[in-house]
Amino acid sequence: MVNDDNQGVQGGDGAVVAGSGIPRQRERPLVVGVAGGSGSGKSTVVAAIVDALGPSTVAVVPHDAYYEDLSNVPIEQRRALNFDHPNAFDDDLFTDHLHALRRGEAVDVPTYDFAAHTRADRVHHLEPRPVVLAEGILLFASAALRDLLDVKVFVDTEADLRLLRRLRRDVAERGRTVESVLSQYESTVRPMHLEFVEPSKRWADVLIPHGGRNAVAIDMVVRALRESLA
Repeated sequence: MVNDDNQGVQGGDGAVVAGSGIPRQRERPLVVGVAGGSGSGKSTVVAAIVDALGPSTVAVVPHDAYYEDLSNVPIEQRRALNFDHPNAFDDDLFTDHLHALRRGEAVDVPTYDFAAHTRADRVHHLEPRPVVLAEGILLFASAALRDLLDVKVFVDTEADLRLLRRLRRDVAERGRTVESVLSQYESTVRPMHLEFVEPSKRWADVLIPHGGRNAVAIDMVVRALRESLA
């Protein structure tokens, strides 16, 4: 898993590990970023890591909980906005919270209403853990965010599978229609993926192909994280 020549190594089932490997655990939490396109399987990878290491070891911070609050914008205008551009996120608050977790301080993670495109009144109180997992499509597109991540994992999945997964999720969980999901995918999701998300994978330390179903690659990441905590 560790590669000291900074050229990258390829593991079973196509997992690619680049750079100097996962660092040994220090006094502060180890911050791991999991990025990839919408529907790539990021949440599945995160869930597998949490399941393997235990919820008492891992704190999860979803980047998409930090969308800008649009409650002052008419609903029709909200629906037309580009939610796949870096400017759609409140990264000041997100970075403040990552800094706090790195210092061992608890944070109140906002809750986002994806149907109304507004920030909900309730928050999720998150205590620091030995491993902090940040998840989001654009984590590696920002140098300021990358600098807060000790390990960067990119979940790389074919475009057709990502679209199918996004379609199922948004209709079932976010109150969208099929037509609205496809329209958004064509107008913003795909162009923003090509402009920001896809190029950002060059910053990854680990590439996981085939999404969250790549058990071999996920096991490699889990074993390396366990070693860093030992």
